[in-house]
Amino acid sequence: MQGLFYVQKIYHKSGIVNGFSLRHFYSLIKPNEMRFTNLPQTITERNANLITEVLGVFENGHKGGNYDAYVAYKDKLYNHQFYRQITYGRFQTTEFGNLKKLLEMYIQSNGDYADYFRPFLDQVGIIRDGVPKSLYLDDAFVDKLKIAGREDSAMQEVQDEFFEKIYFQPALNWFVSQGFLLPLSLLVIFDSHIHSGGMLGFLRKRFSEYPPILGGDEKTWITQYVATRHAWLANYETKETRASKYRTQTFKNLIAQDNWNLDKPFTTQGIKF
Repeated sequence: MQGLFYVQKIYHKSGIVNGFSLRHFYSLIKPNEMRFTNLPQTITERNANLITEVLGVFENGHKGGNYDAYVAYKDKLYNHQFYRQITYGRFQTTEFGNLKKLLEMYIQSNGDYADYFRPFLDQVGIIRDGVPKSLYLDDAFVDKLKIAGREDSAMQEVQDEFFEKIYFQPALNWFVSQGFLLPLSLLVIFDSHIHSGGMLGFLRKRFSEYPPILGGDEKTWITQYVATRHAWLANYETKETRASKYRTQTFKNLIAQDNWNLDKPFTTQGIKF
């Protein structure tokens, strides 16, 4: 896998204990150890690991994430209405976002439940008669997602690869291309890719600072972007999205602490770093 590798230990040759993969179990009590490539000189592997752990806490309440995590939020906006959709996995990919891509990768990996999911590919993320059609009411489909995430190492490995390809590398590329250097800046940019789908242009138009590549000050740009995104989340139409402002509040706290290198202790969602 390009750019991201997991250091794994074999604790039991079966890999399954009481219905849980050991990888899943240990991810809850100890974060997965990672090695990253393509990191710029200003970002260490320790920085990258910590950033990934913070995102794991944001998404699932665990530094190591949670491969079988599932919720169904009413947060799909389509034609000025909100619809409920599946949000799944270690970094909570959405049904009308990249869930189909995740399942395609899992099927290609010949996972234990590949044959079960194959017929659903044409049903994931579809809009029929002008209405998003979610599978969240299909209990069997939802249960199989949870089982695959909890028990099948293939699903866990695919989620790791998917995360690196779909989220981390695009965030890192944007960070580098715009001239950013600091670990906190990467955390802010990475979170925006995970949670908001990228660096939102309409938010960037709401403040005046230029990015470093255009001569702007990095700390000023990040501070203004965080404040703007925080206000947007805090006033969003749905309560689920409004509740997610704890993410940007964490960044505001880190900025206030002058913790740009993420080398000072901090806490988010009750988890200490």
